[in-house]
Amino acid sequence: MPRFPYETVDVFTDKPFGGNPLAVFTDARELTDEHMQSLAAEMNYSETTFVLPPDNPSNDARVRIFHRTAEMPFAGHPNVGTAYVLARNGQGGEGRLRFEQKAGLVEIAVERDLSGEVTGAVIAAPQSLSLGVEFPAASIAACANVSADAVITTAHNPVQASVGVAFVLAQVTPEGLGSAAPDLAAFKNLARQHAELAGRLSLFLYSRTNEGIRARMFAPLAGTWEDPATGSASATLGALLLSIEGGDKATFTITQGVEMGRPSLLRVMSRRAQDGFRSRVGGNCAPMFRGEALFR
Repeated sequence: MPRFPYETVDVFTDKPFGGNPLAVFTDARELTDEHMQSLAAEMNYSETTFVLPPDNPSNDARVRIFHRTAEMPFAGHPNVGTAYVLARNGQGGEGRLRFEQKAGLVEIAVERDLSGEVTGAVIAAPQSLSLGVEFPAASIAACANVSADAVITTAHNPVQASVGVAFVLAQVTPEGLGSAAPDLAAFKNLARQHAELAGRLSLFLYSRTNEGIRARMFAPLAGTWEDPATGSASATLGALLLSIEGGDKATFTITQGVEMGRPSLLRVMSRRAQDGFRSRVGGNCAPMFRGEALFR
């Protein structure tokens, strides 16, 4: 009977039962696309990754990322967590890993403590910032089930943005952030109104405080009612804020998952590059489980 080993890890936390859980299948060579999608649905995490040999031998792996219902071209916490797992298993000895993904090549710096133990990773998003459609504040407020005046448009309107995978970014008041809850009917209605969303609507709400940035992410159309840590959205937000506020570089500390009881801490480093605004995002990880999937 074929056996497919996997490990699970909590990402963007240094404590078990915090952060965003991830399942990593460390050798997916005999798995079909259908197997991968079914396993991601079975694991029921925000995402599950599948490690394959790279197409280019100068890279370390080809990593495919699936959420409960579809494959993703790129995502933050799956890359951080997969790098952590592979580094703990002996890869990335020089502190670097390169993952091939649908959105492009993801370069990763492995982080270790003074004793040499792997603690986490920092990934570079594969694309520079791109912006798409803007949305009325009232439409976003309806999706988040908050009042329209909870959506702040001083710096920017709610906008679709990407550094490898698209999110709708919206600033809200601290009170709005705390009370937000996804309204499935409003999500479906907004997705129907905008064909350019291609049925994908992931809403990343954030609020700025003296301590940094607090955030929440809702993607009920993809089966994720709320996500405890969203690295790709955080990287996108950092690039967007730098593009608005000016300067050559900026760092941001983003806290997410508090309302879910899974506090997460994400570090974002954004910079102005020749091709636009780029971001890196990183954090710690905590190992959880090891197991095997069996197929007859």
